Amino acid sequence: MAIPSSALTDLGRSIVIEELYERLHAAANALSEDSAIRVRAAYEPTSGSGGRICPPTVKAKSTDAAGYLIEPRYVEGDEVRVVLLDQRQSQANRCEQALLDAVRREDLFLPHLELTTEAGGTAVSITSLEAPHRSCDAYFRDSQNEEGTTFDKTGVGAALRRAGAADLRAYLDQSPADLVYGVWDSHRKRRIQVKVPRAYTSEMYGVSPLVGVRAAGRVDRLNLAGDTVAVTETGWSPLDGAKPPRGVASARMSELGHGMIPPSEGIGGVSVKAVHRQATVSLAQLSSLRFGSVTEEFTAAGRALLASIALLGDRLAFGASALHLRSGCDLVVVSEQVEWVQRGRNGVPVTEPMECTTSRDAQALFEIALERARKSGLEWPVEPFRVRPNASLQQAIEKSYEIAGIGAAEEE
Repeated sequence: MAIPSSALTDLGRSIVIEELYERLHAAANALSEDSAIRVRAAYEPTSGSGGRICPPTVKAKSTDAAGYLIEPRYVEGDEVRVVLLDQRQSQANRCEQALLDAVRREDLFLPHLELTTEAGGTAVSITSLEAPHRSCDAYFRDSQNEEGTTFDKTGVGAALRRAGAADLRAYLDQSPADLVYGVWDSHRKRRIQVKVPRAYTSEMYGVSPLVGVRAAGRVDRLNLAGDTVAVTETGWSPLDGAKPPRGVASARMSELGHGMIPPSEGIGGVSVKAVHRQATVSLAQLSSLRFGSVTEEFTAAGRALLASIALLGDRLAFGASALHLRSGCDLVVVSEQVEWVQRGRNGVPVTEPMECTTSRDAQALFEIALERARKSGLEWPVEPFRVRPNASLQQAIEKSYEIAGIGAAEEE
């Protein structure tokens, strides 16, 4: 009986992924000339080359006004000015969110911590794939399990606190993404803190930015007067030119969302010659990780598993044909290379295409890596380790959901 061509294709792809795993396994354990995995991609705005895009705004140190992060950099050997479109932390967060989305779709499972509660009639949840300091975040430090045991005294919490450079097994078991994107236990007072450098790094920048301008204002169709009014917890009331009573706050109508605001000049995005993304998986960093008194087979399989998670996160977050960074910054992929980076020869760097460019291939690679790690002794939980806020944290969370009156939101 003839074998369908699709089956042959799937079989061939499976063999390629198996071979890719063996190569990744060797590289993650410093047993080959492969030193890193690199992704290089070029983009252009969805509006076309040279179209306006919006970088993240920051408070400029020199002017104390809104601005963009612009710096000199060498690009293909030439010194040019670049504008940062997405920094390392943000790129890592996008990968973590993509992994979490895959977990919630039940496409795969990665162990993680999850804090759940309710505030203002709304279900609230934050995971170690979302918290700023991952599993070491203060959200988890200030949590407890259903029995009321503080997180650091639970089995999982205590294991994470005991972990150190020589034994990161607890992180591999309970929050493996921490070992990919980096983690620092900086919210606890101790002389020796867990501090694991990131193995995955990515950033996006635009070349030779021309900063634009825009007019920012508001049009009120009823053209309400911009008077000063009295503001209380229940609302606002006209003062008709009088001073507000003692102890009563006041505000202009424009601060409460009414009236005209004349247009004023502000920064209005940038036009750039090119948009680049550069991402790397440091196999040297992964090869330095230790998991305590385990077999060499376990250690090697654990490192390869982490490498596959790094690649999977990148492909899930950035493997599509288009990318939305923020309002006003939608990009289309123009070109992309996923490659092995090897020891240079005769002063020239050596790279080789990597047979893993899609999220489907990356997930297949992850599944093989997980199977091998399990065979070597890895035992992952089948659901997140769930906790709830302690009384103080619960009160702080509830305050964030309170409606404290009207007016512009406070900036912190």
